[in-house]
Amino acid sequence: MRAFAYSASVPVLAECDVLVVGGGSAGCSAAVAAARQGARVVLLERYGFLGGTGAAVLDTFYGFYTPGLVEKKVVGGIPDEVVGGLKRRGVLLKRPNTYGAGAGLTYDPETLKVVWDELVSAAGVRVLLHAYFADVIQDGPRVRGAVVGTKRGLRAVAARAVVDASGDADVVARAGGPFEDAGALGIAQSLTTTFKVINVDVARAKSFPKKELWALMEAAASEGYRLPRKEGSAHVTPFQGVMVTNMTRVAGVDATDPDALSSAEMEGRGQALEYLRFLRDKVPGYERAELGGLSVHIGVRETRRIRGEYWITREDVLSARKFPDAVAQCGAPIEEHHAGGDTRWEYLPDGETVDIPYRALLPQGLGNVVVAGRCLSASHEAHASIRSIGQCLAMGQAAGLAAALSKGGDLRGVDVGELRSRLLEMGAVL
Repeated sequence: MRAFAYSASVPVLAECDVLVVGGGSAGCSAAVAAARQGARVVLLERYGFLGGTGAAVLDTFYGFYTPGLVEKKVVGGIPDEVVGGLKRRGVLLKRPNTYGAGAGLTYDPETLKVVWDELVSAAGVRVLLHAYFADVIQDGPRVRGAVVGTKRGLRAVAARAVVDASGDADVVARAGGPFEDAGALGIAQSLTTTFKVINVDVARAKSFPKKELWALMEAAASEGYRLPRKEGSAHVTPFQGVMVTNMTRVAGVDATDPDALSSAEMEGRGQALEYLRFLRDKVPGYERAELGGLSVHIGVRETRRIRGEYWITREDVLSARKFPDAVAQCGAPIEEHHAGGDTRWEYLPDGETVDIPYRALLPQGLGNVVVAGRCLSASHEAHASIRSIGQCLAMGQAAGLAAALSKGGDLRGVDVGELRSRLLEMGAVL
């Protein structure tokens, strides 16, 4: 690849105790947790709002409950405050998951943005929106801060500890930490552009059996409709006449490749319109349906996963393994959106959970960096369970608290017993 030499003097925009890169579910939760411990926190977010995938792509929190006959709530603390803020505004409903993966909490994504605004502001977090992480400022194994792209050019944010909540392990990758790149390996889960459908006869649409919907998809595909996924779903929302879909499938994409991601965005939008055409033409309740909006960006399930102090495996998940340094729990099944027309599911024992150990958030070789969210240290199969938003919220809470408790940014020196005790005091479920 051709390269240019480039150097610049970068003004310091901010100095803090804890820098959180990424304002999604994990990052917002981390920022609030750290700030409530008295840490000076800066939160970077590339878009003009907080909430990440939960506000830009999805409208449902999964992973709060175990599936099956025994429902147990496995996420708590700051995540409960987010849910409470949505509930107080009358834009939250609990519903069963289409595939038996546990109850989901469906909400209004626009209101979620405001709920996060209020939580981070009340905690005293300095939020930098429209700020794009570009590079690390590094001194050997220590990340001293980040170079940030802003409308005024490149700026620096200096930090004692860093939470990588980028989703793609951007900080760890730029700092030279080890990771597994699912996209480069050709095993990354498929991407999905979600879309909102309005003017729906919800009662009729909701009562139409899902297996009949899937049969219609198979038949329509044979008639020439371009429907890569044959068992996609649409679900109710807090609003009259509105359904939200999870149907499109763009496979074989390395979402850290700018060309591949650009093509995937356009392909996802094209698929969305084709699925809408199918719904209008074939499915009861959608005869007068119209497009109410596309996701802000395509939903990315998997890119880089760090190699941490512990690597969570498929066997750990399916055996519901417990760890002494657990900082979160997950009962969600392995949900693999592969390149085919269906989705592979593998379930934990009924009512059981796998622990997420603190060590799985600590990247090898980087002493003052902790990750939170879908870039945790886990295999492809294990990741397909633990990436749910409920777990991202819980991991963020733990990572932010650990960063605030770390002395001089030494995240491996954090007393795990104290970390777990503080998490329980915050309302976490361990």
